[in-house]
Amino acid sequence: MATNLAKTDVIIVGLGAAGGVAALPLTRAGLDVTGIEAGAWLTGRDFPPDELRNNVRGWPQSVQKANNEIPTHRPNASAPYSQRPAFHPMMNAVGGTSLHYWAQSWRLNPWDFKVASETARRYGAARIPKGSTVEDWPFGLEELEPYYDLVEHEVGVSGQAGNIAGKIDPRGNVFEGPRKRGYPMPPLRGTEFTERMAGAARTLGWQAFPGPAAINSQTYEGRPGCFYHGYCSRGGCPVHAKNSTAVSTIPKAQATGRLKIVTQAIVTSVEVDQRTGRITGVTYVKGGETYTQPADVVLLAGYTYENVRLLLLSKSRAFPNGLSNNAGQVGRHYFSHFQSMSVSALFPFDLNNWYGLPAQGIAVDNWADDNFDHAGLDFIGGGNLWVYSDRRPIQAANMNTFDKAPSWGAGWKAFIKQNSDRWNTAYIQKTTLPYEDNVLDLDPVEKDSLGFPVIRITADFKDNERKIGAYTQDKMAQWFMEAGASEVDRLPAGAMGPSTHAYGGTRMGDNARTNVVNRFGFSHEVPNLGVLGASTMGTSGARNPTLTVQALAWRTAEHLAKNWSSITNS
Repeated sequence: MATNLAKTDVIIVGLGAAGGVAALPLTRAGLDVTGIEAGAWLTGRDFPPDELRNNVRGWPQSVQKANNEIPTHRPNASAPYSQRPAFHPMMNAVGGTSLHYWAQSWRLNPWDFKVASETARRYGAARIPKGSTVEDWPFGLEELEPYYDLVEHEVGVSGQAGNIAGKIDPRGNVFEGPRKRGYPMPPLRGTEFTERMAGAARTLGWQAFPGPAAINSQTYEGRPGCFYHGYCSRGGCPVHAKNSTAVSTIPKAQATGRLKIVTQAIVTSVEVDQRTGRITGVTYVKGGETYTQPADVVLLAGYTYENVRLLLLSKSRAFPNGLSNNAGQVGRHYFSHFQSMSVSALFPFDLNNWYGLPAQGIAVDNWADDNFDHAGLDFIGGGNLWVYSDRRPIQAANMNTFDKAPSWGAGWKAFIKQNSDRWNTAYIQKTTLPYEDNVLDLDPVEKDSLGFPVIRITADFKDNERKIGAYTQDKMAQWFMEAGASEVDRLPAGAMGPSTHAYGGTRMGDNARTNVVNRFGFSHEVPNLGVLGASTMGTSGARNPTLTVQALAWRTAEHLAKNWSSITNS
């Protein structure tokens, strides 16, 4: 039997990148917030620079509730399942995956908000790929810009602006939309390799610039600048120079006295009043005991897969097919970033590329989004080309041998010894679109440790995305060769399985027939239910999603605080 707890104003399910941001404007507005987090509090002691622990064995195993609910995947409804990965791409803790992510903190470009209309205007509506369900966002970049700005300064983002109020600065991204002001910190320092790549880009006539990172390049709000120790690709920062929500917005929210955090608690359902269909709270399990936490408003702030799963699991008489799913849109319009089809390069000289961090790099945006003319091409969208300094011993020993050495033995060892500092693999973020047959639902067989179905991904990359991959691979190969590479290798496309950049499933839009939440992130069917995270996004851009997710979270929280009476009494 569940223990009933005292009512709170707002429940946030998940205190990661999104929920950890939303808590701050809510508590500053005087609302009492209970954050329910499946993981634990972690400290600098939990973040050793240990490549084996972090990158190979999954970091840290002790708090990985997520590993019990890894989604299954099949390319289409008639195909066999893909092999499930050993580790979930995300993690659980106060601060969530913002503790161990790369910390790249990109804004979307203006085109990303208007893909459908801008494509039709420039090339004709027939250029939208067949079967795609892409829609324009219900607002443009200008609506989200103030929230990008707030998050960049409250969390702490380093970078070089390229467009302040319409004034272009060639040191930054000349393709970005206008921003009110620059970043609160200068960009992370470059390296010999990234400077070489920037010079090669300029020779090609391309615009190279340092990327934005939620990592301190100097002391910020009492936290030191980055030490560049080289274990940030899947590890936390022991000195708190990486600005996860656990060290930025969550402590500020706690300082108001209005944020209560419940850790190591797994929410199993969102509760609904059977008469009105309104949210009444959530039920969660902690320490083997079941609790019911009442609230006026619930904000789901899990990862894409968990937001969708919790809605589908929360069935009731009012919502027999899952919460907020009477229109059948929960799980629809799913897509994930096409992070495969990259390029590796071998150089005939050392690159001095040891350690560093993935967010310490140089980008080229000339081939992203609609920054180039697609009239003579057979795809829409593009990719952001990113090169960075980040190398550790185990990673180096697993380098691409470019068919120049055997995969084991003395010949392999000799090749690795000579070339371990002579290679690099680019990171190419590419546009992906939603399609009608790319969906999420509950797996009919696989269960988590509590006996609940895990999410099943039915999705594959389509022709448009594969053509983007091939095109951007060619551009990246050209860039590497201009920088002096002797060999390049184009990596093949992978499966569309569990991803760190998963989108859709609770898409945001004005049309209740094709979207789950409205332009402010609140359910079309349940007025006191909000959804935070990339599950609400309708396009990906050629960008990491975190900063956009956080800007949307702040916007949803602010809307709730300003419209409390109408939302809670409607």
